[in-house]
This record gives sequence, C-alpha cells and structure tokens, in this order.
Amino acid sequence: MGVSNSQLLHRTVAAVQRSSNLKTLGLSEHETQKMNMCQAINDAMRIVLATDETAVVFGEDVAFGGVFRCTVGLSDEFGRERVFNTPLTEQGIAGFGIGLASMGQTAVAEIQFADYVFPAFDQIVNEAAKFRYRSGGEFNAGGLTIRTPCSAVGHGGHYHSQSPEAFFAHVPGLRVVMPRSPIQAKGLLLAAIRDQNPVVFFEPKILYRSAVEQVPVGDYTIPLSQAEILKPGDNVTVVGYGAQIYALENAIQMIERDFPGVSCELIDLQTILPYDAETVARSVNKTGRLVVAHEAPRTQGFAAELAAEIQERCFLRLESPIERVCGLFVPHPLVFERFYMPCAVRTYEAIKRSLTF
Repeated sequence: MGVSNSQLLHRTVAAVQRSSNLKTLGLSEHETQKMNMCQAINDAMRIVLATDETAVVFGEDVAFGGVFRCTVGLSDEFGRERVFNTPLTEQGIAGFGIGLASMGQTAVAEIQFADYVFPAFDQIVNEAAKFRYRSGGEFNAGGLTIRTPCSAVGHGGHYHSQSPEAFFAHVPGLRVVMPRSPIQAKGLLLAAIRDQNPVVFFEPKILYRSAVEQVPVGDYTIPLSQAEILKPGDNVTVVGYGAQIYALENAIQMIERDFPGVSCELIDLQTILPYDAETVARSVNKTGRLVVAHEAPRTQGFAAELAAEIQERCFLRLESPIERVCGLFVPHPLVFERFYMPCAVRTYEAIKRSLTF
C-alpha cells in the first residue's frame, strides 16, 4: 500500500508509453529520465531560468538548495543574481515577488513551509490577487509563482504539516495548484510559472523523495484547471489531489476486492482554483455517488465547496449523500497524526457508506 506500490506512478518507459493521459498530452513517446518529485521540480525551474532571461528564483536558503534541496545547483548554474537567498520574512518575500512581477519579471518565490505562508497572506490576497483588477488592467502580478511545501510528512507536528489550500481557494485572481507526482509536478509548475496569473503552488513534501517516475525530458506543460481521470469506474466517483490520491487508490483497491462488480472512478483535481467542476460533474452524473477527500480539516475545507457545487449540478442523479473524508478539526497533531489523517481505511468506510445507502 502507499506511494511505494502505487500503480498510478509511471516507473518504467513502457508505463509512460501506455498512459492514455500522457498520449493525450503528446508526452508518451518522449525521452524520459528517472526523477523523484524534488528533482522534477528542480528541472522545471532550471528550464525556466534557461529559457526566460527575466526569471529569478528566491526564498529562504534557496541559494544552497533549500531545506528540501529543490533548488540545488541552480545558483551555481545561473548565478547569485538570479537564484538568491532572502531574509526570513515571508511577507517580504511575497511583496518583493509582486514588485518584480509588476515590472515584467518572472518571479518564482519559495515559502519554506506552507505553515509559514500566513505572514504573507495579506500580500498574496490583497495585493497579488487584486493587482490587475484594481489598476483596471494597467498593471498585474501575473508573473509571480509562490512554491511552498505542504501537508503531512509523519513527524512534522502542527507547524510543519498543514494544508492551507482552502484559504487561497476563496480568492478571485489567484490560481492554486497541487501535484501528485513527478511528471505532474514538472508540467504543472512550468504551466504555473508561465500562466499570466499569480499562482500558489503547493508541493506535498512527503512525495519529494517517495514519488519516483520516468519523467519526460525537456520542456512541457500540463494544462491548469483540468482534472485527470486516473481510473475509470461506474459506481462511485472518488476525488482528491496531492498525496491524498494514494490513500484513495488503496481504498478503491480494497472496495473493489470486497464488493465484486463495483468499480470506482478516481479523479485528481490537480488545480484547486479554478477547479474543473465539469469533469467531476460528468463522472457523478454517470456514477450517482461522490466521495471527496483532502488532508486539510473538514470544517470549511475545499471538499465542502466541491460537494455544494456537485449537489447543485447533479442533485437529481445522486443515489446517496456526498461523503467528505478529511483531516480532523484540530491543530495538526504529532503523536496522534495517524488518527488525524484521512487514510485509506477512513476512505474505504466512506465509499462503503455511499454504496450501501
């Protein structure tokens, strides 16, 4: 179970060539290289720095590679004027990035942990997101991308484990993205950096080393705001994003083992804002059931938004109440993390309730 045994990761060249989704993107016949998610993100930034002379990468400790080593080697290759450290001030990092972007630079900022993005909240929400609107289109901060490691890692406690994506999913003018694997991380990050809107790019840090794939070499993008159907099914739609996808995969495997004839459709949203409601709605109109999962707390979490939207679109086709499988409404615990997490077993029970309603 888990990431190490996931059937969703493309560990071989043959797996890349067989992937219908990668064929659609024109990537299935590309030359590939084995990378973990950290290396894939590094490769995306290297491509941006090599192809865009206005691009700069900055944040706390990024010049020597960052605490997770995602920027390792970039300063040596492109120089300290383009890849550099900042003071320990998240609001300063965001504000500086907005200034660079407003002057036409491509600004790739790193917030060292998503838990520490909150001092920058005002700059991101009240400045970056509104810059184009408040100036009547005269100025914008669309060249700003904020990368930040997020989510649980098994021992992070309440200051190094949070998933704050829902805070930003409430803000017009932003894009919010969270990848599940190296191939997606590289393609989505390149798309995010080149998108003409400020993007908050959440990186599930538990996947930095554990998720390994044969990643297409060279420059490619994966479209934002487009969900991916990872596994087709007929009886229940299961939706998630980021590292949560692997718990959902395991839950589906157990359900299909215990309920012969049942098939579950698994969807990775990939982009949380603006999200692909159409793909989810089409699936639910077919299956009649929906289970949504994420690590962030259930109360006011993104699953509530998706559940409300799908209820409005698919009410007459629903066969059971929409289920939400989320983190508990408590500060992220340390020794009790396994009870907090929306694991495969909790997801299994939610799918079972939906099927037997």
